[in-house]
Amino acid sequence: MPADPMTEDRYHYGVIARALRIIDDAGGAALTLDDLAARLSMSPAHFQRVFTRWVGVSPKRYQQYLTLDHARRLLVERHTLLDTADAAGLSGAGRLHDLFVRWEAMSPGDFAKGGEGLVIRWGWFDSPFGPVLVMGTDRGICGVAFAAETGPEAAMADLRARWPKASYVDEPAALRPWVETAFGLSAAADGTGSAAPLHLIGAPFQIKVWEALLSIPSGHVATYSDLAARVGNPQAVRAVGTAVGRNPVAWLIPCHRAIRKSGGLGGYRWGLPVKRAMLAWESARAEAG
Repeated sequence: MPADPMTEDRYHYGVIARALRIIDDAGGAALTLDDLAARLSMSPAHFQRVFTRWVGVSPKRYQQYLTLDHARRLLVERHTLLDTADAAGLSGAGRLHDLFVRWEAMSPGDFAKGGEGLVIRWGWFDSPFGPVLVMGTDRGICGVAFAAETGPEAAMADLRARWPKASYVDEPAALRPWVETAFGLSAAADGTGSAAPLHLIGAPFQIKVWEALLSIPSGHVATYSDLAARVGNPQAVRAVGTAVGRNPVAWLIPCHRAIRKSGGLGGYRWGLPVKRAMLAWESARAEAG
């Protein structure tokens, strides 16, 4: 096993990513600790320690968060009205502090150019939710796509289609420090490093919706109607849903926390198993915290 702390963290991060995929692929069937550990070539005791350190709860408890009615329980127990979240200090700066990111938006005029003149670097990385494609400009991360369900070709095509006139450069090394900060693998994850910047490239209405998504605290959910009210247009639920689906920075801007009034998950660009895993991960950490 790697001895260097940072290398060891990356190794464990990969272990947990594989474990979450195994659990999700089981389709709700409970897997024992011994079974999971064996599939990962680890002892049960060691796997339990590593999993609990990263996720916050035991593998058995985590599996309970992946049940189909978990979103409905979230709606009852952790449904966040966004104005209330503001008053409680749970949104905005608090959300950004939790993720160690800061963000700025592209001007409407620049957005209309389709990325013309932008140099966008890209690379593939590991995440708890499978392979992740990350793109960034000189200002920060502008695209995050998860490929576990859609496949790498679809993830790449989706992000590149958003900024068709940009120039793309395969350069993961330039993005790695931001990625490690945003996904909790660097010193910044302990509050001692620089924030990972986000560069939001979207239409003005989309950016308003994405800003509202940042108001949803980790481990909580909001409905599409809540988001429509937040952006000042309660009737625009369908348009809000479209804007949520067009969020280019998945996970970092938490579109996975938007669900239907019925408690249904709704759609998710990168696959409902990924959305379910994200909600389960955050619920587990919220409980542990």
